[in-house]
Amino acid sequence: MPKAKESAPRNTTAKTSSSTKGMGTVGKVMHEYKLGTLKSGKGGTGGKVKSRKQAVAIGLSEARKAGAKIPHKGGKSS
Repeated sequence: MPKAKESAPRNTTAKTSSSTKGMGTVGKVMHEYKLGTLKSGKGGTGGKVKSRKQAVAIGLSEARKAGAKIPHKGGKSS
């Protein structure tokens, strides 16, 4: 009788999904970016944001400060 095939161990470092609260915050920030009213820095002293990546980073940062469960960017392993 053939032996049962063993399954591979599951990956315990699976990616987690962002919360709905976080997605809403990022959506609002992206809307500000599209309108051209999104500013960087404390109190908007850094000037207008011109990069989409910077706008997303600002949105994720604001969501984390508001208490949303947003996973941090995973680093490359060497």
